[in-house]
Amino acid sequence: MSSGGAEDDIPQAERKTVTDFCYLLDKSKQLFNGLRDLPQYGQKQWQSYFGRTFDVYTKLWKFQQQHRLRTSETSYLNEAFSFYSAIRQRSYYSQVNKEDRPELVVKKLRYYARFIVVCLLLNKMDVVKDLVKELSDEIEDYTHRFNTEDQVEWNLVLQEVAAFIEADPVMVLNDDNTIVITSNRLSETGAPLLEQGMIVGQLALADALIIGNCNNQVKFSELTIDMFRMLQALEREPMNLASQMNKPGMQESTEKPARRENPHKYLLYKPTFSQLYTFLAASFKELPANSVLLIYLSATGVFPSGRSDSEGPYDFGGVLTNSNRDIINGDAIHKRNQSYKEMHCLHPGDLYPFTRKPLFIIVDSSNSVAYKNFTNLFGQPLVCLLSPTAYPKALQDQSQRGSLFTLFLNNPLMAFLFVSGLSSMRRGLWEKCQDYLRKINRDIAQLLTHSRSIDQSFLQFFGDEFLRLLLTRFIFCSATMRMHKIFRDEMNLPLEMLTCLQFQEMNSSLNR
Repeated sequence: MSSGGAEDDIPQAERKTVTDFCYLLDKSKQLFNGLRDLPQYGQKQWQSYFGRTFDVYTKLWKFQQQHRLRTSETSYLNEAFSFYSAIRQRSYYSQVNKEDRPELVVKKLRYYARFIVVCLLLNKMDVVKDLVKELSDEIEDYTHRFNTEDQVEWNLVLQEVAAFIEADPVMVLNDDNTIVITSNRLSETGAPLLEQGMIVGQLALADALIIGNCNNQVKFSELTIDMFRMLQALEREPMNLASQMNKPGMQESTEKPARRENPHKYLLYKPTFSQLYTFLAASFKELPANSVLLIYLSATGVFPSGRSDSEGPYDFGGVLTNSNRDIINGDAIHKRNQSYKEMHCLHPGDLYPFTRKPLFIIVDSSNSVAYKNFTNLFGQPLVCLLSPTAYPKALQDQSQRGSLFTLFLNNPLMAFLFVSGLSSMRRGLWEKCQDYLRKINRDIAQLLTHSRSIDQSFLQFFGDEFLRLLLTRFIFCSATMRMHKIFRDEMNLPLEMLTCLQFQEMNSSLNR
């Protein structure tokens, strides 16, 4: 196919996006290079030029914020992987180490960091391990040859990615000592199917805000392990065009397979309250009709410092937003004046204006209980899934490796085996466990749709595959913890809008 033919396949809107980005990028480089040619004395001669440069960079930053991850098309990851792989296979950077130019070496290190991110998102862990080894050698050579100020930063990058890789529980198959690597994205058969006669809503998940602000949690770049897990839980498995074309009836057709939409996602790492509210308001404004906005909060808890005479939406604390102040004791913020509410906190009441549209909230925090009595003011579908506020002592040491609650929403089987203390088994038993989990998901779906006492909000969201899977996994998580002997305290259990009576009904059904 000619290059002209390939360009014809690109939609006009996407082509314009690329053209606009390239223009802003070139313009910013020209202006920035021009700054270096200006004299270093005086003020007036550079002020106007600096202002123009700053304006262009601001436009470029806003443009990137507006368009990055907005397609949420995971098939592009495969294209990025092919591109980075070609660079590696052709030894594009092989001559860099022979030149005495540290900026070229930094460019090579950045290439490795970006390639590792792509491989992590595609679960290509074998490639990740090879890349980490190569990156380690490159950083060692870089720090040995050049006495630069960024040596500590690059060593920190290496430590972060190594910790990120080790964060997930490992399952070893005893038959051949292989490590199980599973994709946690939504596959065609991943979500329990809706049986004929099931009455559910027609809402669709359109936008998701994934917010990470946990202290001391494993991260790589600006992606915590919890954010990474939730990101994958809200994406479909990348489409394999070849396998689609080999399906019966596809050979004769000249039509391309329909693109399966993923929800738009914003990844916010340690945002300030203003940043969080800005993205939240933008998503709310752009939310299409009959669509759902999902808010995932993985953040340190902020607790009220004293007793309050009222029990309003700002009296129970919430979750931490970013500030420049030091955090005391790691998990709680103390205010100078106890009569005021904490400013750097997302209180339940801060989300009330957005309940004017269908809202699906997940709070994974040590103060998730603050959202327990979340009020539905406008009668729109609303669900709030809340994590345990504390875990049994046997599991507390694992908090840096990510939350067990989020792991259940991302990979329920691995979470179940982790709680059970299992890290190895026979392949046949592993496959049987997967079959059991699929059956449990089907049973939970049937129980929800046939229950007479279920909150109707659950059924309104149940028509969407992503939300249906999250709901069934949440119930599996809650049932597991309620029936496990080490989760004895009430604070060890997830909170939900289901009553205890409904859970007793489900637990008895699942036991059967």
